[in-house]
Amino acid sequence: MNQTTSIYNRRMKMADLVASDMSLLSILHRLDIALGFGEATVAEVCAQHNISADLFLMICNIYSFRDYSPQIETLTDDDIRSITTYLRASHRFYSTICFPTLHNNIHKMVKELDDVSRRLIDKFYDDYDNEVTSHFQYEEEVVFPYIEDLLSKGQNGNSEYRISLFEHNHGNVNEKLNDLSNIIIKYLNKDYASQLRFEILGEIHYISNDLMKHSNIENKLLVPLVEKIEKRYE
Repeated sequence: MNQTTSIYNRRMKMADLVASDMSLLSILHRLDIALGFGEATVAEVCAQHNISADLFLMICNIYSFRDYSPQIETLTDDDIRSITTYLRASHRFYSTICFPTLHNNIHKMVKELDDVSRRLIDKFYDDYDNEVTSHFQYEEEVVFPYIEDLLSKGQNGNSEYRISLFEHNHGNVNEKLNDLSNIIIKYLNKDYASQLRFEILGEIHYISNDLMKHSNIENKLLVPLVEKIEKRYE
């Protein structure tokens, strides 16, 4: 999909947009857009919730189309604030829903494994949990406050910080999840927790895919928009 092509537009019905890709339901959830919008268009629903229709459509297109490149020229400083609000909501979604569910199922699964397999799974998941927690903490405590100060004051208390530092150190939090998935698929004895393993693999796939889209929103929307603000105050 090129930069000027988008299946989604502000005139289509919100119900039709969601029906075209059910993964977009998670975006509605994170933006506090309740279901039951009837025949309302995307523009009408966004207006009712005080959300930029342009930004909403860009997020939806990033979710649905791997090669989509948004045109950020139409976005404003307020949209940057909306993006950080959305990303914070995503962190809460992962931390309070996705990861606890995955952790609980992994805990059930390892009860049936031999000692070596149990230690291996526990180590991989613990390493991943530490990595993703550190990643979110860095965004919440460093990146987002920097952006808020930049928008409100045109500067930040940490004058040496730039959004490029976040971009360059934006690691792939999916790597260990993929390793864990491969271990479960390839190396665990086939007699252990077969049905639960399929469920866990489905959860890993969902989280991994959603985190990739989360990163794309940061890389394709947040970073270039903040870089524009930094240039404004140089």
